[in-house]
Amino acid sequence: MNVVKTLKEDELQVKVMGRLETVTAPMLEGELKNSLEGIATLIFDFSELEYISSAGLRVLFSMQKIMNKQGKMVIRGANEDVMEVFEVTGSVDILTIEA
Repeated sequence: MNVVKTLKEDELQVKVMGRLETVTAPMLEGELKNSLEGIATLIFDFSELEYISSAGLRVLFSMQKIMNKQGKMVIRGANEDVMEVFEVTGSVDILTIEA
């Protein structure tokens, strides 16, 4: 997994590439928890994310909980496989996912 963060004022864009799974999810969570102070909008770019596991979903829910208190979180560019995971787990009802 590779992560590229881009900060524009109070908006943080996070491009996640590769696989977000048991091994990589804690790394992403650790990196983001230290980056969210003063952030009003958190945008995940999943256009190059190949796979997400339940551990990856847990990180997204954790970030959503933080962002509910200070702004909003949006997921963009998820492929069909990732979208299927979101749909099967009911995550589409909890997370803001844009096509």
